[in-house]
Amino acid sequence: MPPKCIAKRRSPPEDAIPKSKKVKVSHRSHKTEPGLVLTLGQRDVGQLGLGESVLERKKPALVPLLQDVVQAEAGGMHTVCLSQSGQVYSFGCNDEGALGRETSVEGSEMVPGKVELQEKVVQVSAGDSHTAVLTEDGRVFLWGSFRDNNRVIGYLKPMKKSMVPVQVQLDMPVVKVASGNDHLVMLTTEGDLYTLGCGEQGQLGRVPELFANQSVRQGLERLLVPKCVLLKSRGSRGRVRFQDAFCGAYFTFAISHEGHMYGFGLSNYHQLGTPDTASCFIPQNLTSFKNSTKFCVGFSTGQQHTICVDSEGNAYSLARAEYGRLGLGEGVEEKSIPTLISWLPVVSSVACGASVGCSVSKDGCVFAWGMGTNYQLGTGQDEDDWSPVEMTGKKLENRVVLTVSSGGQHTVLLVKDKEQS
Repeated sequence: MPPKCIAKRRSPPEDAIPKSKKVKVSHRSHKTEPGLVLTLGQRDVGQLGLGESVLERKKPALVPLLQDVVQAEAGGMHTVCLSQSGQVYSFGCNDEGALGRETSVEGSEMVPGKVELQEKVVQVSAGDSHTAVLTEDGRVFLWGSFRDNNRVIGYLKPMKKSMVPVQVQLDMPVVKVASGNDHLVMLTTEGDLYTLGCGEQGQLGRVPELFANQSVRQGLERLLVPKCVLLKSRGSRGRVRFQDAFCGAYFTFAISHEGHMYGFGLSNYHQLGTPDTASCFIPQNLTSFKNSTKFCVGFSTGQQHTICVDSEGNAYSLARAEYGRLGLGEGVEEKSIPTLISWLPVVSSVACGASVGCSVSKDGCVFAWGMGTNYQLGTGQDEDDWSPVEMTGKKLENRVVLTVSSGGQHTVLLVKDKEQS
């Protein structure tokens, strides 16, 4: 019987093998409209990006070397910008590595410098001494350091800071990053929240008070390894999934897929809208931010106050009132529930600095209120404003404001030229 012919199986050529597609993440918080960057306020450590000769700006000034920027974020004492092409630029204080780049040349931290990243970035966030970026395929890179009330606690590893970007290890893609002063929140494609950083005030939402400020190595690792915030969903065996998240200095807000508002962290002035002033170490359902007709879709929070905007473009504020940071008029006292800022036109976005508030109107005007000491309000004066005042200046003429961000001593605007009719 003749032997059977057995055909040899050939491997297909490489170009015939279908390549696995990388996921491209998207979220409503990702910005795509390009503009120019303006800064104002104090320059103590170069956070204005205007060079060594500029100590302060009372009115918005154009930051050189930056074009086609889609996101500009003010950290505590540094600024991070994202270009339309996905490149990241930083300037300001680099003591703890918040700039993510080499600044050994004198004065180099006071002008925009590129952060070396191979990946295309779609979102950035900035805290007091750290910066986080999100790449188009859902990876997070982080640099700088987190601190607690006493010292540096580290960055991914206890007591260690990083002067260059390092990838955060997660098993699933992230769609949004948000930074508090010293904590980071990551929202995944599955609707989970992962947190890391300082947890002293409950801002991580997953670390019991007993362990939140533990100084031993084991305690720090509990804080610095990203873990999921687990919250059981009422009426089902599953857990709550989230669609958005926002960070305050020492607290966190999150919106579930069902539209419920949750918060955790410091609430000593009712920043979370809770009835009492105790810190919340586990997520609390915040009924004060939702009623039958309006729904809060955006939050920004400072050290001791919160500003939110609803689906109709109304802005509300609550918590500590000193220096006028609530924008509710002179003599107003602390508010425990969201209170309408009636002087504002229809709002597209809001932002908080440490003790100031800002908003951008639907027609591209920017308003500011609160502590004026650092010239963050753009009035040209160092006096506090208890009600919103429209920001003016030569660099704002014939331009519309796209976004505003405010840090500890400075404010950053993203603007574009008005379209010619």
